[in-house]
Amino acid sequence: MSVPLYQAKAEFFRMLGHPVRIRVLELLQDGPMPVRKLLAAMEIEPSALSQQLAVLRRSGIVTSARTGSTVVYQLAGGDVAELMRAARRILTHMLDGQNALLEELRESEGAR
Repeated sequence: MSVPLYQAKAEFFRMLGHPVRIRVLELLQDGPMPVRKLLAAMEIEPSALSQQLAVLRRSGIVTSARTGSTVVYQLAGGDVAELMRAARRILTHMLDGQNALLEELRESEGAR
C-alpha cells in the first residue's frame, strides 16, 4: 500500500525539522565539505553531528565519500539547495510582515 503524497511530504519536512540538519544543509550549499570543517563551523559534539548526518544520508538528502580517514559530505542534488533558498525567502517575507506590524503597533502606541 502506497503512502499518500501529503503524508510523504509531511515525513520529509519532519526529517528536516532539526536545527543541526538545517545548518548542515546550509553549509553544504557552498559545495562538498569534510566532517572536520562541518564540526568547526557548527561547534557541536562529533557524536551529535554524526547522528544528524546519518539521518540526512539515510533520507538521501546528502551523500558521502571517504578518502582515507576523511569523510566528505555533499548535497545529493541542486533541489536541496533551492529548497534552502526558498525557505530563506519565505522566512524573510514572513519577518518583513511581522516587522511592519510591529512598527504599526509602535506608531499607534505613540499616538495615544
